[in-house]
Amino acid sequence: MLQSLASNSCVRLIQNHKSTWYFVSLVLGYLLYLIFGAVVFSSVELPYEDLLRQELRAVKKRFLQENDCLTEERLERFLKKALEASNYGVSILNNASANWNWDFTSALFFASTVLSTTGYGHTAPLSDGGKAFCIIYSVIGIPFTLLFLTAVVQRIMVFSTRRPVGYIHTRWGLSKPLVAIVHATVLAMLAVSCFFLIPAAIFSALEENWNFLESFYFCFISLSTIGLGDYVPGEAANQKFRELYKVGITVYLILGLIVMLVVLETFCELQQLKQLRNMFYLKKDKPQDHLAILEHDHLSFTTVSDSNATNSENKNQMFVSVPNPASPIDDPMIQ
Repeated sequence: MLQSLASNSCVRLIQNHKSTWYFVSLVLGYLLYLIFGAVVFSSVELPYEDLLRQELRAVKKRFLQENDCLTEERLERFLKKALEASNYGVSILNNASANWNWDFTSALFFASTVLSTTGYGHTAPLSDGGKAFCIIYSVIGIPFTLLFLTAVVQRIMVFSTRRPVGYIHTRWGLSKPLVAIVHATVLAMLAVSCFFLIPAAIFSALEENWNFLESFYFCFISLSTIGLGDYVPGEAANQKFRELYKVGITVYLILGLIVMLVVLETFCELQQLKQLRNMFYLKKDKPQDHLAILEHDHLSFTTVSDSNATNSENKNQMFVSVPNPASPIDDPMIQ
């Protein structure tokens, strides 16, 4: 008896807090996925890092042996200064001295990466004034960019998703969830083709040291706003039409980000994903004011109903208690 009561109470507890248990499982799943990624990246990349360190040590040792007049301390100081400049996008190589990081087109490209929160990191402000302006510019510009993207995506969704799905649903009588799934799949395939595969082929042709995988990797890292900065187009020394190339990349990043948001919003409007999200959300409680109003209305309705019932009963009793008119035989005057 006690075991059945305990089991019933546990079942009721789980059912009453179902969304909480789903949320806990979601957090645990995310942590496990994070750990899984760390394990895979560490196991894959650590041997390559060790190999690169060994190669650098060998090159450094060979250089010091060939140049006896240079001490290791002086070489370390020189390399440290060169690496610090490289972190700000300034290279000491002769073939890179012709490219300026802060001409108009490069600054436009940098501004687009800041506002879109991509942030490649290959170029950074050098002066204190530039760093201060970058903070103020980002504080105002990032919410402005979010507002701009939201407004653009909301208008595009009407013509790219809602109207086509509604038209097919009403024209051919197909199931609306099925039409929405097929439409989202087709839209995702078009986005991948137009903003990943085709640009990757173009970048692999324009960039000398990029293959197709590296170009596709750049497109994905950029349009997902990860922006690692290990691949940045237009930085080659002999890049032709570099200014026009930078402007084209800026336009590509903005348009690609809009398309990615449209695709994500299309998938978020699917009924199946809405049901999946609701599993982890808190149930909306009715506000106290609304409950008080409903309770007051219920009491008022009950009071009015009771008063109406009482009045009707009194009226019925009045009509029942009225004496019947006396017959002529019973009238004493007639008698």
